[in-house]
Amino acid sequence: MAKGKEVKTLDTTTEEKIKSAARIVFHKKGYSATRTRDIAEEADINLALLNYYFRSKEKLFDIIMLETVFGFMQTMATILNNEKSTLNKKVELVASHYIDFIIKEPNIPIFMLSEIRNNSGGLLEKLPIKQIVMNSAFVKQHKEAVIKGKIVEPNPLHFLMNILSLVIFPFIAQPLLQGISGLNETQFNKLMQERRKLIPVWIKATMKAK
Repeated sequence: MAKGKEVKTLDTTTEEKIKSAARIVFHKKGYSATRTRDIAEEADINLALLNYYFRSKEKLFDIIMLETVFGFMQTMATILNNEKSTLNKKVELVASHYIDFIIKEPNIPIFMLSEIRNNSGGLLEKLPIKQIVMNSAFVKQHKEAVIKGKIVEPNPLHFLMNILSLVIFPFIAQPLLQGISGLNETQFNKLMQERRKLIPVWIKATMKAK
């Protein structure tokens, strides 16, 4: 009986090892440029073993893509659906969390943008992204703020797009921005940390902009 449990643990460990390697390679190269051999080399296993656990690159990619987007959206859902926090606080939380998150995982923004663009329909079917956003406490609070005259723009998507673009775009344009400014990696990350305080200020200023 103990032997059976040992085999099961080994199988799970190997599967997770492959997924971890696939996550690294897919995030860096994207779907098209990745070969299963690249993943096998990253996991330090032979190709036959990888094919035993995951029959195709497409199947493995679907798993990694869903996990990546779900992980990204899970925190977003928690922040947006907190009825006790104000809109201003939600902006602070989104900015601080995702700046820290992307500094640790710098390949994720380009990976997500590229792959979501190619398969947005499939992701919307598998993940409740629309419900997470449009049925959130954030949207209700935004509508109430519009009615009370605290926000001029009635469409909450503009509000959300402004937050995400202010957070994500600098990371996407990082090579260009570093080339222009001469900043090294550490200096650029410090600049991004400064935006944790600046983004909420900018967003608050745009709420009443006409």
